Parts: sequence; structure tokens; C-alpha cells
Amino acid sequence: MATTQPIRNKNQIRALADYYLHKGQLRNQVLIVLGAHTALRISDLLRLTWDDVYDFERGRVRACFSVTEKKTHKTKTIALNKTAISALAILAIQAAQKGRFLIENPNTRKAISRIQAYRLIRAAAEALEFESRVSCHSLRKTFGYHAWKSGVSPVVIMEIYNHSSLAVTRRYLGVTQDDKNAVYLSLNLFNCA
Repeated sequence: MATTQPIRNKNQIRALADYYLHKGQLRNQVLIVLGAHTALRISDLLRLTWDDVYDFERGRVRACFSVTEKKTHKTKTIALNKTAISALAILAIQAAQKGRFLIENPNTRKAISRIQAYRLIRAAAEALEFESRVSCHSLRKTFGYHAWKSGVSPVVIMEIYNHSSLAVTRRYLGVTQDDKNAVYLSLNLFNCA
């Protein structure tokens, strides 16, 4: 059984979200953007409602929101970056309604299923000819991988993921030999040419 991997190339992450943006399928774009920027499990992402992320009194996307994770029953607060806020703001124009799911099936007014989310992500990855296996969980792993690559401590990433150990987080990061080689080659303790 193949393990899903993080999307290591930032251009591929953007292409994955833009795939649905260019098709005018803003809900699907938001699924990918939030999946990659919040580190939420797909089960938690699909349970989000507009009430969670949108301030109806002020008519704008919230800067942060809280969610109780289904798996761990722990509450976490998530700050939304500019990319996530922008994607949500565009979708809000046509879809924000109190009590409605964020990633909603318009026919049933229920959240889309995990299987449907997987199919949407896989369809975009296949259309873009990604070589590695991409799934819903890839988005969660992508968050940690890029946080780690940008210098965030694995301990902080472990806390964000609500992992019980650093060993679990290390597996999530998907560190490859190329990542290790880059560290060896970039470190110069003696300033030698």
C-alpha cells in the first residue's frame, strides 16, 4: 500500500488550487487551500460551517477560528493566512449562509463526503500529471512539510497536528534523502570556500 506524501513543490500546490479556480469551482479551490493551510484532517475540514469562518455581523472572513478535532477531541485555534482569507472571501460572495457547510454539496445541503473530497483532489492531481500519490491527507502533510522547510520547529508542528509524539510528526514531514543532502551541503561551519 502506497503512503501518501506531502506535495513538496510549491508550484504544484498552487496549480492544484488554481485547477479549480480556473474552472470557476471555488468550493473545490477552498477545499484545497484550507487543506494545505490549516493542517486539518479532512473529517474536520468537511465539518466546518460558514459560521465557523465567517463573521456575518461584520460581513467578512474571520482571522482565526476554533475547531474541536473529531479524532482527538482537542480544541484548536487556527489563524487564517492571507491566501486562505482571500479564497474564503471570494467563495463567501456566492455561498456564505448561516448554518450551511463550507464545503457543501448543493443538492443535499450537507458537507461533501470524504470520498468526494478525495476524488476532487485526485482528479486535479491526475489532470496536472502529478507523479506522486496525492490524497486528502497529502494536504495535511503538505502543511507540515513546508512549515518544517521554512524553519518551524518540529515540536511546534507536532503541537499544531496534536500528535502524541515527535516520531509521528517526523513520519508526516516526509523527509527524503534529498532533504538530508541539502542540509549536509548547505552547512559550512568553517566558512571555507
